[in-house]
Amino acid sequence: MALVAVNARGGELDGEDRLRQALLRPGCASVTVMIHGYRFCPFGAPSHNPHRHILSDTPTRDCWKAVSWPRHLRLTQEGALGVALGWSAQGTLAQAYARAGETGTALARIAQVVAAERPGLPVNVIAHSLGARVALSALPALRAGALSRMILLSGAEYRGRAAQALGNPAGRSARVLNVTSRENLPFDAAFRALIRPDSWHDLPLSAGMADRHGGWIDLRIDDPAQAARLARMGFRLRPPVARFCHWSGYMRPGVFRLYRALLDDPGGTLFARLSDVLGAPRRRPRNWPPRSDTCPDTWQVTGDR
Repeated sequence: MALVAVNARGGELDGEDRLRQALLRPGCASVTVMIHGYRFCPFGAPSHNPHRHILSDTPTRDCWKAVSWPRHLRLTQEGALGVALGWSAQGTLAQAYARAGETGTALARIAQVVAAERPGLPVNVIAHSLGARVALSALPALRAGALSRMILLSGAEYRGRAAQALGNPAGRSARVLNVTSRENLPFDAAFRALIRPDSWHDLPLSAGMADRHGGWIDLRIDDPAQAARLARMGFRLRPPVARFCHWSGYMRPGVFRLYRALLDDPGGTLFARLSDVLGAPRRRPRNWPPRSDTCPDTWQVTGDR
């Protein structure tokens, strides 16, 4: 169908006219907003521009993490509209974390534009790292049903703040797949060390949220039991690319097939089946929460580029 690149400057949406024009094209059955994480910025050096990297259907090949989300999600095919949302995720982690909260307003604006131009058209979100905070921060400004499905990959946000966002009408109606992995533990440790939660005992999203929200599924892609259940459903995941990897939520071979199916599931049948198959909320990893000194500088050195 089409791929539209838009950017957020604070809470303002740059590219709204392009989005409206794309929505006027016939045959659009759904909208999927893609949101990057830390270290990307559409306003700076080309090497950090997400629209030349994971949010492009033809990314540059100078980085091993340049896996095209639009192409693997098949958002350029007939019936789908992909919206690549860029925002300034540079600076210190604390600065980017604060800016992610502001960027939620721009995501809410995207959903509002879609609702105005094409009432009833489903709006989905797939977001990585701090992009998960962007996605959750949009919920308080939206009506029920504004965001249909959210796929959060290694989300850099706390459970308490996520629960507050999900308590709003748009949050209660959304269906969320929370993709986690022990490969991300050093990054979770750095997040806890550098970003203070509202409560000292709060934990990042990797600790799971299915016990706090009925429309939430926790999927730990390194869990052999969950991987076996996915395989029986026809979604086979291949081994990880590295022992520690902040990007495994989209680098792990096989994951995009699952994401495509969940986004192309109008009645929500697959989401309900996946919730049943994966069963009750899993126990936290044995070494959770990770020590804050496990890898204190990881985010500063190896964040998204």
